Amino acid sequence: MSTLNLSLKIWRQKNTASSGSFETYPLKGVPTTVSFLEMLDQLNDELERAGKDPVAFDHDCREGICGMCSLYINGKPHGGQKATTTCQLHMRSFKDGDTITIEPWRAASFPVIRDLAVDRSAFDRIIQSGGYISVRAGTAPEANSMPVRKADADKAMDFATCIGCGACVAACKNASASLFTSAKISHLSLLPQGKVEARERVLSMVRTMDAEGFGHCTNEGECEAACPKSISIEGIAKMNREFMYASLFEEPIKEGGGGE
Repeated sequence: MSTLNLSLKIWRQKNTASSGSFETYPLKGVPTTVSFLEMLDQLNDELERAGKDPVAFDHDCREGICGMCSLYINGKPHGGQKATTTCQLHMRSFKDGDTITIEPWRAASFPVIRDLAVDRSAFDRIIQSGGYISVRAGTAPEANSMPVRKADADKAMDFATCIGCGACVAACKNASASLFTSAKISHLSLLPQGKVEARERVLSMVRTMDAEGFGHCTNEGECEAACPKSISIEGIAKMNREFMYASLFEEPIKEGGGGE
């Protein structure tokens, strides 16, 4: 089994209020068969044995599903491989003697918690602002009672694959969350169950996205290229159309805030 000797240039920051800096760590004997996160585990084992603080980083499923492994690696979200999360990135992609620069997501709406871990609760608030869909609780309905066009079902599933990792925000020069928000809006608006509150949902989610401080989309496509689930920017155009349409039918707010 081949191994690598690496130089890791890692961003260290104690908390949100403190300033951070890069620290360099040599790491020897990294198997090429392990994942990038397992390599960081190896580093942390060595740091703890030396009585030093381990590097904080997010992880959960390590199967490319949860979206927690949000790392900026050599200037690219998740390392830059197409349709790959950090936990799916393996050390065989690197060479012996490489210097690897590892940073947290860089966005004002994703403040650093510690080291490589950032607070992505802004995404949660965008989703929460979308509310619920109107469906009857209880046993599952008959599958054929509500037909859905296959083209719509396929598109809805494509958008539903978003794991909320934030790579789209990290890749965008404006730190826009348009790809994430549009995916959450589109996968519901394409299905019958999501159409009841569709207008209210798009208005609320887009306005919450703006209120959270994310930048505007300038349609350059970095988000789609960085997305580990290859979600299309077609969703952003759909979101914009639905937002404009919903705005036309929105009840106007009367001056003074009261009724007649």
